[in-house]
Amino acid sequence: MSQFYDALESRDPAIREAALLAALPAQIANAKTNSPAFAQILANVNPEAITTRQALAALPVTRKSELHALQKEQRANGGDPFGGFSTLVYGAKLPRIFASPGPIYEPEGKAIDYWRMARAIYASGFRSGELIHNCFSYHFVPAGSMMETGAHALGCSVFPGGTGQTEQQVQAISDLKPAGYIGTPSFLKIILEKATELGVALPSLKKAMFGGEAFPPSLRDWYLANGIDGYQCFATADLGLIAYETSAREGLILDEGVLVEIVRPGTGDPVAEGEVGELVVTSMNPDYPLIRFGTGDLTAVLPGHCPTGRTNTRIKGWMGRADQTTKIRGMFVHPGQVDTIAKRFPEVAKARLVVSGEMANDQMTLKLEVAQASSELSNQVSEAIRDVTKLRGQVELVELGSLPNDGKVIEDARSYQ
Repeated sequence: MSQFYDALESRDPAIREAALLAALPAQIANAKTNSPAFAQILANVNPEAITTRQALAALPVTRKSELHALQKEQRANGGDPFGGFSTLVYGAKLPRIFASPGPIYEPEGKAIDYWRMARAIYASGFRSGELIHNCFSYHFVPAGSMMETGAHALGCSVFPGGTGQTEQQVQAISDLKPAGYIGTPSFLKIILEKATELGVALPSLKKAMFGGEAFPPSLRDWYLANGIDGYQCFATADLGLIAYETSAREGLILDEGVLVEIVRPGTGDPVAEGEVGELVVTSMNPDYPLIRFGTGDLTAVLPGHCPTGRTNTRIKGWMGRADQTTKIRGMFVHPGQVDTIAKRFPEVAKARLVVSGEMANDQMTLKLEVAQASSELSNQVSEAIRDVTKLRGQVELVELGSLPNDGKVIEDARSYQ
């Protein structure tokens, strides 16, 4: 039996890149034609001209906060509950609608494996003909449906366990003997501990796919010690599957149905490979064509390819949040403002605003990587800080490569004691 879900996973990277870029113009045209929100966002964009990553990077990033704001505005005025982003309307082509915190409403179309989760489930060791105990929520949020539709596409049966009712979960697993579990890692741990308390053995559980929470190596090892081989996936309610873990356990491999960029937080500018930045995704889903969608999550590209033979790009997984907006002396300072200051000076390679001191006595220092420091540059940057943020700040010029590679543009180092 193949270790790959399909032939797409092992294709030449150049062929994959060419296929993604070739699909871009049609998807952007679809978004402009059928998504009123993107008709406005991309009003001056010629879809046929977007055939390279450089051209894509020139388009605006639409962040989750903006999508939420547009949805809320349109709902308040009796408009489209999706804020004009979905190409679907109520009816047979839109069988389900889900709600994420906000609320943000997401459509589920009729395509088989709409959220593209089957690939991740397969990589976690599940195969056709098995029963999966699915403990993601089935109400409001799409997580339960995301996993169930992926499992069905893989040829698996599903027990819709959902969340809560721990004793009943133990009984169902004991009675039905599923091959594995899908859900959060913390809930499976609770189930196993309840089974131990009740004196019920659950020997059929041999594998698991986790999401929704961190899955550190210590917890992975705990599961292995208890006979369960667990893997993680990275998916969102907006985009479906973004990346998934394999038996190599070296980062997460990008899904075949998304085009991913890593950009400097607060901007749309791609960072160098290996540098931490915000995960920006262009979805090839025709029903919900999110173009340069800023997830707000930090990550970085891992060099090389997966030892399993899968050839798609690998990322390090979730590394924090990109929205680092910070209130300083009563004023909000955004990562985009830090970028605006840095871009005024070509000699600046990287910038990081550090906020220190105690509450009500804020001090901010803008650290800049430069090849050659000068007092003239420091003075000019100080003026730019006041101009852009309306606040005074110190300037510290540091050597190239000396700032941490953690994706932080604004570091809040204040004491809150």
